Amino acid sequence: MENYWPYVIVMAAVTYLVRVVPLTVMRREITNDYILSFLYYVPYACLAAMVFPAILYSTDWMISAALGLAAALVTAYFERSMFTVALVSCGTVFVAERVLEAAAG
Repeated sequence: MENYWPYVIVMAAVTYLVRVVPLTVMRREITNDYILSFLYYVPYACLAAMVFPAILYSTDWMISAALGLAAALVTAYFERSMFTVALVSCGTVFVAERVLEAAAG
């Protein structure tokens, strides 16, 4: 069995530092509008970076994934609920997959 404790200790230290350094360095409230807007959009950018590849590579056909993404974007643009967006995009992918499978033979 390998000695994995150094890895665990390093990961714990990194996790701890990422959480403690901002608390110790930033004593005052952030008033810079540029930094505030940057921090406001960080969660959305991280979520998009994690979800977007999963959307494109979760189906058998890239075309059906792109159609599902397009359906979700159009539905969200018209300000439908998240449930409706998910339902429409999943339905679009389902239908596209069946059509592509039938066409492929």
